[in-house]
Order: sequence, then structure tokens, then C-alpha cells
Amino acid sequence: MRIVQFEIPSLGRRLGVVRNNTVVDITSGHPDLTRVADVFRRARRQDAAIELVFGELLEHRSLETHDYQQLLDALPGRSHPFLHPPVDHADPYRVLITGTGLTHTGSMQSRDQMHSDSTDSSAGPETPSAEMFRMGLEGGKPGPGRRGVAPEWFYKGNGFNLRGPRDALGLPAFALDGGEEPEIVGMYMIDDDGTPFRLGFTLGNEWSDHATEQINYLYLAPSKLRVCAVGPELVTDCAFEEIHLRCTVRRAQEIVYDSGPLVSGEQHMCHSLANCEDHHFKYPQHRQPGDVHLHFFGTSRLSHSSRDWKFADGDLITIESPEFGAPLVNRVVAGDDSLAKPVVVRPA
Repeated sequence: MRIVQFEIPSLGRRLGVVRNNTVVDITSGHPDLTRVADVFRRARRQDAAIELVFGELLEHRSLETHDYQQLLDALPGRSHPFLHPPVDHADPYRVLITGTGLTHTGSMQSRDQMHSDSTDSSAGPETPSAEMFRMGLEGGKPGPGRRGVAPEWFYKGNGFNLRGPRDALGLPAFALDGGEEPEIVGMYMIDDDGTPFRLGFTLGNEWSDHATEQINYLYLAPSKLRVCAVGPELVTDCAFEEIHLRCTVRRAQEIVYDSGPLVSGEQHMCHSLANCEDHHFKYPQHRQPGDVHLHFFGTSRLSHSSRDWKFADGDLITIESPEFGAPLVNRVVAGDDSLAKPVVVRPA
């Protein structure tokens, strides 16, 4: 099932299911359901799978429909309908955005080169990145009932850092560069008993600053404190085994970067999905009832190590996958120049 969240400016938030080239407007027949979180809570009250509840909601006879392509092409905040991220929360502070890195068998070389003076990964002692990757290969896929080695984990922010389709990806004045990261994002919600439930997966651009990270691997944490984009669809029945991706960057009328075919999913990762989820939700603070979690699962290739240009205002980034329907498209927008100046803290 392919689910979207959108808005009609004159009517407010809506919830829809994608069918071919149309979006079936669930909210038109169920005005109290405007977010995926609302349906999740109903499903838990009924002790039913969320797909089953969505199926029942679609049986309403007077549901309206919308042209999906028009929603995909619309810029947020205008007078016409537009798409939101496919999962969010009415309270942005109840959204936690995180991720795991060095999970993909194709990701180690680019990260290792970023943190090493040599392009020969066999030269000299292991970098911290190479060591973490080796640990994942050796213990990242434990058997049932066992806890494997922990993957790299990072924090990106709360719901204020979340962007949807066609939203702007800000390039802060203090950043040294922007950096696309085409990834699959797991979307979760915590029930009233503190149990995490996986709602499904979506496409994501885990927008970072690899030029800052390259200075020193200990700068990875602040390099991740950027906005990110997800969407357009929550796919509830995605098989997380092998997923095909592609990322392109267009500047004016020219494609300046094409990742070529990328792969994700457990077949191409050194950590299992269950192991990544366990090491995120093992912390009690990550199992607070009602919270929404968006977790990025890593990528196999970045443009940073292969390009001689930096991201600039107006660049258009597209991430696509045949398993996820419509592509995720976002434009880079230069940030507020005032952020280039030091922040002065005033005494209370």
C-alpha cells in the first residue's frame, strides 16, 4: 500500500492512498483522520494491522480523488494542494530523526577515503570507519534472539528538520558544502505500551556536509545537523531485501551528477534490519508512547569523493526507486547569510 500525506490550503491536512495516477482522499470520508499517526492509533485500538485498517477506510463510498502528478509537481505552501512528508506528527518535538552509517557493503570505500590520507584502503592502520565496517561484517547479522554488534548511529534532529517532496534543502551559510545521501528510511511509531511499530519505508535524502566531516571524523555529528527530505510515499509492504535506487543532480539544464544504479536492502548491507532496529530502540528514551521515529539506513555511494564542484542554490536533486513509486525531488536553497556570523548569547 502506498500512502501519502498532503494538504489542500483551503481545507487543511489530508491523508491519501495512491492508486495508479490518482490519490484517494481518506480524509474526505473520515474527517478525523488527517495523518498516518491517526490511523496507527485506530489500528492499535482495534489490535489490527495498519494495512487492514486502511483497506477498511477505502471502502467508504464517497471518497474524493486527486491527480497525483499535480500533487507531485506542486511547491509546498502555495494556493494549490501539495505533499507533506508521508509520516510526521502534529508536534514536531515528537519526531526523532536518526540514522545508521557504514551499513552498506559499498559504502566503506568512500567513507574510508574521506577519513584517510591514502586512497589505498590497505595502506597503514585501519581508520575508525574501516574498523566499524569490519565489526559490522563480523557481527552485524546475528541469529534470531541474539544481539549483534552495534552499528554507527547518528542524530539529525526533530521534526523541525524534516522536509517533504519539492521542499527546499537549505544550504546554511556556515556549511562548507551540501551532500546528498540517497537512502531508504524506516518510519516508526511507538504505541501506548512503549512498543515500536514499523509503519513502512520511504525514500530519503539524508542531506549532510561531507566537506566538514572530511576535516576530522569527529565532525561527523555536527555535519549531520542539517535538514533532510523524505517521501513522497510510505510503502507499507516493502520487502527490505534488495532495493534499487538512483540519484541525479541537475544544475540549470545539465545533469552534473548521476550516481548510476545503486542498491540497498539486507542483501547489500553488513547489518540486518533487525539489528539496526534493535540498537536504536534498545534505549528507553526511544520508546516513548506516541513518538514518531524516522531512521535512515545508509547508502552505498556519495558524490562527494568523485566531484570537483560544490552544491549551489538552485541545484535539483532527484532520488528514485522502482520499488517506491514516484521519485523524491528537492531543490537546494542557499541559507540565511546571517548564520555566517557568530551567535551571541545574551545573559538572562
